[in-house]
Amino acid sequence: MADISKEQVKHVAHLARLAVTEEEVEQLTKDLGAIIDYAEQLNELDTENVEPTTHVLEMKNVMRKDEARQWITQEEALKNAPDKKDGQFRVPSILTE
Repeated sequence: MADISKEQVKHVAHLARLAVTEEEVEQLTKDLGAIIDYAEQLNELDTENVEPTTHVLEMKNVMRKDEARQWITQEEALKNAPDKKDGQFRVPSILTE
């Protein structure tokens, strides 16, 4: 197990503003030690010819290309509007006094 002390657990709990009991400190010391031991297993791997990556999965842009295209005119957009004024859609007011 990695060397992690109860004082370190208490210090981290204090920094995180966590109230922990002595029993919880005991358990956290064991648990965090086991986690560190598990992470240290990575040091045993031969990573000499492994290229560093920033993501485990391939990242690709799923957005379409931004291409200029012809759009409808203001008159075409408003032709089926039930109510319009000054080139804009007119809707009922939702603000009350």
